[in-house]
Amino acid sequence: MSSRRKGVDWKQDTVLCAETARAPEVGQFSPRREYDALGEVALPKKDQRFSTHGQDGSTQETPSMLKGIYLTLLVGPVVPVPVPQVVLDALTSVTVTSDTGGPSGFQLTFTLSPRSPLHTLFLVAAGQTPLLRVILVATVNGSPHVLMDGVMTRTEVGGGSGGSSGTLTVIGEDLTKVMDLIDFSGFPYPGMTADLRVLTVIAKYAMFGLIPMVIPNLFVDVPIPTDRIPLHRGTDLRYVQHLASEAGYVFYIEPGPVPGTNVAYWGPEIKVGVPQPALNIDMDAHTNVESLSFGFNGADTTLPIVLIQNQLTRIPIPLPVPNLNPLQPPLGVIPAPITNVTVLRDTAKMSPMRALGCGLAEASRSADAATGEGTLDVVRYGRLLRSRGLVGVRGAGTAYDGLYFVKKVTSTIKRGEFKQSFSLTRNGLVSITPNVPV
Repeated sequence: MSSRRKGVDWKQDTVLCAETARAPEVGQFSPRREYDALGEVALPKKDQRFSTHGQDGSTQETPSMLKGIYLTLLVGPVVPVPVPQVVLDALTSVTVTSDTGGPSGFQLTFTLSPRSPLHTLFLVAAGQTPLLRVILVATVNGSPHVLMDGVMTRTEVGGGSGGSSGTLTVIGEDLTKVMDLIDFSGFPYPGMTADLRVLTVIAKYAMFGLIPMVIPNLFVDVPIPTDRIPLHRGTDLRYVQHLASEAGYVFYIEPGPVPGTNVAYWGPEIKVGVPQPALNIDMDAHTNVESLSFGFNGADTTLPIVLIQNQLTRIPIPLPVPNLNPLQPPLGVIPAPITNVTVLRDTAKMSPMRALGCGLAEASRSADAATGEGTLDVVRYGRLLRSRGLVGVRGAGTAYDGLYFVKKVTSTIKRGEFKQSFSLTRNGLVSITPNVPV
């Protein structure tokens, strides 16, 4: 009788990370373990197969698809390589945070004995290499997902007590950290709009696999070289974020879609698209979250007022800017009432297009009054919950059911479990959609 247990398998011998690995031939199995839908391991027989029927009616033998959760770890300068098996054996936990309100990060925890080779592999490598790149790939039921592509920023060593081994903790951030190292202040951009300047900045980091996705401004402001020439201010990250805030946009780096590549997105925060499978709470056998709670804050909704200066009279004209963005449609029927009115006085010095962009950014930041916090088990949910996307909620009641925007996701992986904690936001109560995808 085969042994059964729930588990997450650290792996090194996958096609994603091993140079010598190859896909199994028809009728054969990869040397990896096979998991069923509930994450229980069962060692298959060597000749285990299942039959499929081809278009001509013939029966074909194909290997059963491996199910479960596997983790792949790659480390190295600029182009990471698979880590040795001794590193995987010492790995005890992985934490990855994807946050829409700041830089994403990761934390790796290893057991560290006095004679462990990790002293050399990590501590010396980190000291000799300015930025050691780390890629984490989670394969869920055969589908790879790039959890993190970043660089190490700090290492911590904790001593053991009572005969137990010590710990080595590796902390890092996503590739935005690479863009925040060198100050390029004073570099000119004559006649270039904000989106062209962002493309120029991102092109410097092609070696890290950055693929630019830049959306032109809704209100285009073309600088005339005889009037003014935009100059670079601060590091590349600070300057790109400054341009994004002026236009009411966001900037972030999303790992994937394949290991070693990243999407550098500069544009409006998109809250439309295909929702992820619903989060079910208090639905008996259909419940797929461990906890989920909601809140509603109706005291911080702001109506921004921008000042447009008349070029002839030099008199500023106040103009209220409501939260109207086609890429951020309302997800709730009952929004929070406007309780604050903020006058953006610095907009009087800007062009009308830049002033309207700043007003839209301020209005969108204060619109999300309904929030949710919860945790889930990836094995039970059946897939990874991704940030910066929509997800449905069922079983929370009429006021809080419906679609939400996933603002933050923290993934925690240990041997035997894979859990995620998440934060959801929405502009108001009562969903505008009667049904959500299951």
